[in-house]
Amino acid sequence: MNWKKLLKRVGYTTLILFVLLNVMAAFHAYKFTHFYDTKEKRDLFQAEKAGFFEKAGALLFGVKSYKKPIDEFPSFNYQIVRIKTEDELNLEAWHVTHPSVDSMATKGTIIMFHGHAGNKAGILHEAGSFYKLGYNVLMVDFRAHGNSSGNICTIGFDEAKDVKAAYDHVADSGEKNIIFYGISLGAAAEMKAIKDYNLKPTKMIIEMPFGSLLEAVKGRCRIMGVPTQPISTLLTFWGGVEQGFWAFDHNPEDYAKSIDCPVLLQWGEKDVRVSKIETETIFRNLKTSQKQLVTYSNSGHQNLCTSEPEKWLSSVSKFLLANAPTHD
Repeated sequence: MNWKKLLKRVGYTTLILFVLLNVMAAFHAYKFTHFYDTKEKRDLFQAEKAGFFEKAGALLFGVKSYKKPIDEFPSFNYQIVRIKTEDELNLEAWHVTHPSVDSMATKGTIIMFHGHAGNKAGILHEAGSFYKLGYNVLMVDFRAHGNSSGNICTIGFDEAKDVKAAYDHVADSGEKNIIFYGISLGAAAEMKAIKDYNLKPTKMIIEMPFGSLLEAVKGRCRIMGVPTQPISTLLTFWGGVEQGFWAFDHNPEDYAKSIDCPVLLQWGEKDVRVSKIETETIFRNLKTSQKQLVTYSNSGHQNLCTSEPEKWLSSVSKFLLANAPTHD
């Protein structure tokens, strides 16, 4: 047996597989971070109906994603507002205010952000509850989501600019009691915005934020039923390279160290995307001493407001009422 030839073949095979795996990861990372307008033909991939070549193409190059259309609207009066970010993107938001000549007579304004691949319609139940509790709400479509401009999602990295723009929009109106509410991607982006821009919300409610982008990608691998390594590392690497940042430093568990306002952190115990360890690490790292961790035994990575409504409303109400500021 010619060991030199054998080793050379093994080396070439390994190199080819390595290159192929990186090419696949680069394509998948690109598809995961790009959302196309719904006006385009929505040739959605359906694995059960796809032929061999369609399935092979999806495996090698990923599946094209589209912005989720807004198919539900507030049942209460609202105003459509447009907010420009520092990098010149236009965000669409629904602003719901209580019928009062002086909106400052309300308890404050809650700025709300949805999760990855969603839009502001997905947090209507939460918004309705906040409104009934006496708060104005601003529900915002992230860049590349809903009716906002852009097609690139950076899983919370650049979305921190969206949070900053929304915060400035509300603060410029004279509102003093500004509260953040975010789910998953929304929570992560809010945490990064506080760290990057030194924003000072009065309180924040964050649900199911991932501990790091790498862990978020591992969570996606788990729900897809594929090995977490080396796939998650390659996807994280290429996702960051394609969008121009070092993705391994995008860690909400580190951003937590800059947050000194009261925080309500909530998580579903059946969540296969965000782990208990990630959640506990974020909670431990929060700079504030006024923090609560509430877990939901019958919920996964989903809207806790609709999965366990009584518990959600109770925990949120108590948190908002505790040491609530009053307006003059």
